[in-house]
Amino acid sequence: MEATNCRRVYGVDFSGAKDAGKKIWIASGVIENTLRIEECHRADALPGSGKSRDQCLVALRDFIAKEDACAFGLDFPFGLPQALVKQKERWEDFVLSFPGDYSSPEEFRRLCREASGGRELKRITDQKSKTPFSPYNLRLYRQTYYGIRDVLHPLVRDQLACVLPMQHALPDRPWIMEICPASTLKLRWKDTCSPYKGRTDEHRAARASILERLEATGALSIPAQAVRLKILEDRGGDSLDSVIAALATSRALRDPALLAVQISNAYALEGYVYV
Repeated sequence: MEATNCRRVYGVDFSGAKDAGKKIWIASGVIENTLRIEECHRADALPGSGKSRDQCLVALRDFIAKEDACAFGLDFPFGLPQALVKQKERWEDFVLSFPGDYSSPEEFRRLCREASGGRELKRITDQKSKTPFSPYNLRLYRQTYYGIRDVLHPLVRDQLACVLPMQHALPDRPWIMEICPASTLKLRWKDTCSPYKGRTDEHRAARASILERLEATGALSIPAQAVRLKILEDRGGDSLDSVIAALATSRALRDPALLAVQISNAYALEGYVYV
């Protein structure tokens, strides 16, 4: 599957919360001259999904596995800093061993902190893409844990998807990329970084401003007013983050240098954030 044939793009604003079905948002669109967003909805709307984390994440990974000629951008860390990885040869070994190495998110965070001497280490890609937190930071560790254990692990184990750039992009499987909406805004559109997560009129105006500025660049379009309204009315900003995730994914597909990023270094083991 050439990048130009990967027309369907999904951006997933992920959550490891107990009610993840209400927290996770999924934006989808097609790449034409621009990325045209067609839908944006919560994960509890997926077939077989629900509000609970367990039910929602099974539905999400089943949804990913059934898609083809598409790419998904998910916003949780796909790996750990190299110093904390036991399986030094292949990223796949790390993912396949993950559920056995860490029995709970709390144990995951504890063991990472013990191995790092209490420091919150970042990956090379975190440093370069300016992600806000270490993968096992207090605000992020559940997201990292459930994303790797309940989404990536079964997809990699059963060879149902290709996780880029650590795995080859095969034409008959969906592609999965790690993204970070905060980093995309910070590095690509610095003038759109006003606080937009909140209930006030100012927050809503900021969400509207971000959409308008992204559309003004020609990189994004949202033709349906019902979809636009849904994004603007989501006070948590998660729906907007899913749109930015889809935008970052489409940008990677359009950029041969990004899509072919070299993995003969730390990226091959730690993961890579597409911004």
